[in-house]
Amino acid sequence: MVLWGSFVNLIAIVGGALLGRAVKLPDRIRETIMQALSLAIAVIGISMGLATKNVLIPIASLALGSIIGEFLDIEAKIAWLGERLQKLDRGKSRDQAHDFTQGFLAATLTYCVGAMAVIGSLNSGLMNDHQVLYAKSLIDGVTAVFFSASLGIGVAFSAFPVFVYQGSIALLATLVAPFLRDPVVAELTATGGILIIGIGLNMLGLTKLRLGNMLPAILVSIILAVLMV
Repeated sequence: MVLWGSFVNLIAIVGGALLGRAVKLPDRIRETIMQALSLAIAVIGISMGLATKNVLIPIASLALGSIIGEFLDIEAKIAWLGERLQKLDRGKSRDQAHDFTQGFLAATLTYCVGAMAVIGSLNSGLMNDHQVLYAKSLIDGVTAVFFSASLGIGVAFSAFPVFVYQGSIALLATLVAPFLRDPVVAELTATGGILIIGIGLNMLGLTKLRLGNMLPAILVSIILAVLMV
């Protein structure tokens, strides 16, 4: 089954997020965990951002992607979903509803951007080999516990775009494999890494970047890399 690896990844993220949600931590510990995760996310983003071989591609991708995202107003739609969940759960505070957006974006970008997601999905589609996605699922499931414990249930919802992203690559593997060469994956990783740095800064409360509206930069980076590399 071509989608099996992606499905296992989905279950791992949702399971880890629900486990983290069930863990009741004092506010002081929860805050410290979130600060620690914010720093770790920023470092991950920096390391990924340095993967670029042509810095003009991430720059152009972020500029063009932000224009597209602002027209689509993706951030507002994600926030709207968080507000709906907040109303369904009377125990949630408005701060926790805001955490939904941060948790969703942080987890989605962390789990989607990177070589493991791309290579693992290609292996699933081309060779029905899910070993890379199994390893990724283990990592994602563990991190989902900590993400969810500090940022809430939005982390669980990130499993669905991860499944769509990886599953699409797996299903279209024979078509997309020639385009997703190492240089293209590097620019994709670098662009996503810059967004992940922004997530870390937002989580630390240092900025209020509308990162949801920058998400189209990921797709733009692939297109530009294919054309320029």
